[in-house]
Amino acid sequence: MKKRLLRRMFNRILHLMARFLPGSTSLRPFLHRLRGAKIHGKVFIGDDVYLENEYPERIEIHDGAAILVRSTLIAHFDYRAPGGEGRIIIEKNAVILANCTIVCAPGHSLTIGEGSVISAGSVVQHNIPPHTLCAGPRIQAVATVTVPFTLQTAYQDFVRGLQPFRPAGKKTE
Repeated sequence: MKKRLLRRMFNRILHLMARFLPGSTSLRPFLHRLRGAKIHGKVFIGDDVYLENEYPERIEIHDGAAILVRSTLIAHFDYRAPGGEGRIIIEKNAVILANCTIVCAPGHSLTIGEGSVISAGSVVQHNIPPHTLCAGPRIQAVATVTVPFTLQTAYQDFVRGLQPFRPAGKKTE
């Protein structure tokens, strides 16, 4: 769907304001809502977060989710091609740490499951199951999250609640 030039310009101004102004739990989410992003409840959006410039309505962020500094969420590749837009859903209490890139394939939905944590510097191109810690530049699941990493959770409590995945075939002694 082609947008009017005035709306596109307004969205870009709001986007720049949201990237650099303070207010990670107040002003930034408000500005992204004005752009058309679907934000439910209280969320945290860090400094210099790039949330889908052309189609902000293709981003959905649920209550308690956090997107940290300099992360990028892209839900389209080519706005001229029909079905070129994807959809990114960040479910309740999911956390995307610093410098992550979330890229959705054209015409698909990418979901970061409830309570999941994406480690810093990761690139995500597929769904992440709920309550999963994922790490690495080539993203892979490394642990089950039993204590959600919310704004109210102490880091030590989060770490103590992680249950690492055991390699298949290995027995613990």
